[in-house]
Amino acid sequence: MKVGIVGLPNVGKSTVFNSLTRAGAESQNYPFTTIDPNLGVAVVPDGRLGALAETMRSKSVVPATVDFVDIAGLVRGASRGEGLGNQFLGNIRECEAVAHVVRCFEDENVVHVHGGVDPTGDIETINTELLLADLATVERRLERVGKAAKSGDPMLRAEAAELEKLRDHLSGGDPARTYPKNGAVAEALGTLITAKPTLYVANVDEASVAHGNRYSAAVEKLAAREGAEAVRISARLEAEVAELPEDEAREYLAMLGVESTGFEEFVRAAYRLLGLITFFTAGEKESRAWTVREGSTARRAAGRIHTDMERGFIAAETGNWEDIVRAGSWAKAREEAKVRLEGRDYVVKDGDTILFRFNV
Repeated sequence: MKVGIVGLPNVGKSTVFNSLTRAGAESQNYPFTTIDPNLGVAVVPDGRLGALAETMRSKSVVPATVDFVDIAGLVRGASRGEGLGNQFLGNIRECEAVAHVVRCFEDENVVHVHGGVDPTGDIETINTELLLADLATVERRLERVGKAAKSGDPMLRAEAAELEKLRDHLSGGDPARTYPKNGAVAEALGTLITAKPTLYVANVDEASVAHGNRYSAAVEKLAAREGAEAVRISARLEAEVAELPEDEAREYLAMLGVESTGFEEFVRAAYRLLGLITFFTAGEKESRAWTVREGSTARRAAGRIHTDMERGFIAAETGNWEDIVRAGSWAKAREEAKVRLEGRDYVVKDGDTILFRFNV
């Protein structure tokens, strides 16, 4: 599951990517530093896992992760192939969600591709290019379906009619993710870039991390209007904090009036954006966080660990992580009736700690 990091050139995408993944992608003060997409993995911060590992005296601790892709900067005309447009659009189509980094800081030493800081205008530039790319996709499909619909097939006629409505929706400047879900265009929607869930990332200066500034406020207002999420982060601060020991980093953040790094909130927001939850397995050998889609059954969750577990699923001993930590051990939690036996169709909840029983 990949989140694509997008934005105009020189807005801090690669710096954000490096702070998230510690991947060391090149970051310079000129457009198109990133040409080929950089891939990296970010750990999902989760204090619950640490508490479980300590309770179970685990020898190994394995956190959940999210994959991030640092994609080349987009410019006006990308939908027509300008800049690295075609490559950009191809890379973003491979991602499940989009993190749109927006410049919300002033710095005369960092060139702005359009000459000045304008978060709303920058977002409009990116969104317009994505909408134009999607519009071209829908029009091509409409042309193909429209010709086939002349045969009189009612399903094809219904799809053509719905595609016309989708085309008009996009032409009006609205992203595909705000279009009503409809079976007739479900396949088409799945191919559109603007149908992907989007997180706006306001990249501010260090002084604005705690309370934001007028630029980040504009980004948050726009996100709210779209029904999207927004987080505030200082890429420069994150890069500095990443080089410090943990205790010094916390002390530095406290001086700035910040409880946690923007990186932590960013990763959590990306996790929510993808509709993911975490369940845990915990024991003396290892405590591990596992990622599943919200609404996953116990049997499906077992398959995340091993296909044999899903195939031979019998039951899932399940307890809330907090109850297990409070009890002091799995055995004690079971004695206190805090662990219950669930069947294959049980819907896993965020924070469940599970011991799977299976037979193959």
